[in-house]
Parts: sequence; structure tokens; C-alpha cells
Amino acid sequence: MADVTVELDDLDFAGDDKVVPFQVEGLDVRGRAVQVGPLLNAILERHDYPPTVARLLAEATVLTALIGTSLKFSGKLTLQTKGDGPVDLLVADFTAPESMRAYARFDEERLAAVAEGATSPEQLLGNGILAFTIDQGAGMQPYQGIVPLDGSSLEDIAGVYFRQSEQLPTRVRLGVAEFFDRDGEGKPRHGWRAGGVIAQFLPQAPERLRMRDLHGGDGDESGHEVQEDDAWTEAVTLLNTVDTDELTDPQVPVERLLFRLFHESGVRIYDPQAVFDRCSCSRDKIKGVLSGFTAEEIKASEEDGAIAVTCEFCSTTYRYDVSEFENA
Repeated sequence: MADVTVELDDLDFAGDDKVVPFQVEGLDVRGRAVQVGPLLNAILERHDYPPTVARLLAEATVLTALIGTSLKFSGKLTLQTKGDGPVDLLVADFTAPESMRAYARFDEERLAAVAEGATSPEQLLGNGILAFTIDQGAGMQPYQGIVPLDGSSLEDIAGVYFRQSEQLPTRVRLGVAEFFDRDGEGKPRHGWRAGGVIAQFLPQAPERLRMRDLHGGDGDESGHEVQEDDAWTEAVTLLNTVDTDELTDPQVPVERLLFRLFHESGVRIYDPQAVFDRCSCSRDKIKGVLSGFTAEEIKASEEDGAIAVTCEFCSTTYRYDVSEFENA
């Protein structure tokens, strides 16, 4: 993988829908950053989600892209929330090396009842879980990590997941912006942009990985106070200065943001990895599922001698004649 120390005057910016890996050698930090535009709008426009739902799904999409592009094998990463709030389900998955898809499920009446000023995960997602599932393919046991939905932001919950599953100090920043402008012909246009950064502390000396307790404790097993490494503290402090505008503004590409944050410590970037809006559904896959239905299930699903199935992700509808199935 080619790399280059960031010099803005000589750099070709990756642009939208490309995840940029980076390393800050002076702080022992590695991470990934991205801005998404066309990818996100393609996902959201299919469903015409209310703005509050669109923002949540945009964050989930960015987070999944950041984590999924780090996979070193041909597999799938799925992020899924299940809660008792009006937005009871978010799903985003990344299939290596470059395919993303996502959708949300919500109750319109319940959402309308709380939507006025309600933007927090606690209000929209409710109590429940956030699960990350990694599927390495046939013959391999899937891995799943689960953390509770406790009202924290998705970026904070993701940090908890990494601390629990990998024991690595991790900071995630996510931002979403809705915009209204005009296209090249002067017609009104509405769309979304989102961006994110994930950074992890990876020092060579394991003893530098000490972290404060997740539940508020500040001591180690012997009762001594735990002091987080100064380098990681500096990295988190810098990341906390990032605002939504910087994460989403096309005039502030991720390379420029990384340079602003880390140039004093020596930031290095690597080749960007493109991510595409690409669903994994197909006519044959869905037919394979329907072929496992019983005759009673086939009969219950048919209408006028046919079965129609619409993919929840990409909204593509597949139609099958009942005569195509042997058990009809």
C-alpha cells in the first residue's frame, strides 16, 4: 500500500465515498476517515425517511464504512441496532471489498409523537442493543460483539464496543448535514452529507494501553489511579475539537482535516478505498429462500398466482410465478 506524508499542495484529495486510512506516528495512532455524499443519498432517497431517521441511518452507514473497510478478508460486517424506541431497527452492512447497503425501520405514529426536538439515541432508539457481526464466509464461525443502547451517541457506543472487544482505546467522531441548494440547471436540490473519523491507540508497549474503567472507576487492581497515556490523551483532545461542518464540508476534505489535527505529530495517509452503494440481493438468492417455504407458506404469500418480494435495502421488487416452485 502506497503512503505519503501529508503535504496539501501536492496531494490529490480522495473525495466523497472513499475511506482514507491514516497513521499519526508521533502519537501511536492509526485510523480511518471518510466523507460520503452520492453513496448516502442513493441509500436515503429510496425510502424518503424523515430527517431524524435519515440522520441516524447516515451515522450508522458512516460507522460501518469506517470499520468495514478495515477487514482483511472477503467477508461481511453488519451493524444492527434493536431497541424499543420509535426507530426500532437500524441495519448497515459492508461486504468486502467495497459494497455498502443500509435501511431503517420505524413507527410513524410513535416517531411523530416524539419527533419535536427529539434527536438523541435514547429518544429515538430507546433501550436495546447495538450488535456488530463479522461473517468471514462459509466454514467460518461468525463473530458478534454486543453493547447496550443506553442513550449515548452512536460514536460513544462504538468506542465502548472497541474497548470491550479489542481492549483498544478508540475515539469515533461522526457528523451528518442536510443541505438545500440548486443543481447545474438552477433547480432546487435537497441532499445529505456525512463524515467520520475513527482513531485507535496502538503503541508498541502493551503497558501504555491502560484505560480508565468504563463504569466510572479510576483505579487499577491494586487501587492505584490509572493515568491514560499522554499521547492518547492528546489525540482525543484534538479529535474532540472536530465539529460537524468539518466532517461534512466538501471544501474540507478528510486529508485537510487530518492535516489540521495532526500535522505537528507527523500524519501519514494511505491509498483511499472506494465504497459503493451496492445491494447483495438477487432474483436467484430470493428464489432460493422461497424454495424452502412449505406449500402452505407459498399459498399464503401468493396473490393472483404470483409472489412479489421487495428488498428492504434497495427497494427492488422481484416477482415469481407460483408454478416456479415445486412445493406450490
